[in-house]
Amino acid sequence: MKKHAVVLGATGMVGNQLVRQLAEDPQYGRVTALVRRPLSTPHPEVGQVIADLDRLEEYSQVFQADVVYCCLGTTIKTAGSQQAFRRVDLDYPVAAARLAKQSGVPAFAVISSLGADVKSPFFYSRVKGEMEHRLGELGLPSLYILRPSLLLGQRTETRPGEQAAAAISRVMPFLYSGPFRKYKPVEADVVAAAMRGAVRQGESGVRIYPSAELPDLAAKA
Repeated sequence: MKKHAVVLGATGMVGNQLVRQLAEDPQYGRVTALVRRPLSTPHPEVGQVIADLDRLEEYSQVFQADVVYCCLGTTIKTAGSQQAFRRVDLDYPVAAARLAKQSGVPAFAVISSLGADVKSPFFYSRVKGEMEHRLGELGLPSLYILRPSLLLGQRTETRPGEQAAAAISRVMPFLYSGPFRKYKPVEADVVAAAMRGAVRQGESGVRIYPSAELPDLAAKA
């Protein structure tokens, strides 16, 4: 029987790639994008539910699915404050995972970040670490956490750090070899495929995938 997938963050760089891949994946018969605004390039195979993520519990019926993919993420600059950033990168994923658990969803896959750690001195990494910790406490049947390095791809917003890393990786790829391989930037479509690969493997419990493993995981999609 074909699966039903729900995607949060489908308007973002990875999420956009993911819904496109899911729509073309024969394993999935239904794909639902839970979004705050309509997709700029809608796919005929992808259903859209426009939702207020601050009241996510009102859309609990949407979570009647086989897998939930969470691609939510922002920056402090875009969000406008640390509090707003925490809401997008921590509160929303945890609320979605809680609804998935209540609905009996077997698998939940989420994008975190390289360096995620609740004890990190860096606010961004600390919030990502807290998200991972709180998701782990929910007792989801299968929780897949992906920790990509800097993402490469087309964004609607400008992120100078990612642009600089992309330029360096193209001009001096040897800098990301050996012990520095884990910092190598990764393409958004690879991360999307890696999410599908993690779900396809079907391992139970909490599984964490560092950035360097994502290309191999994507190949299993």
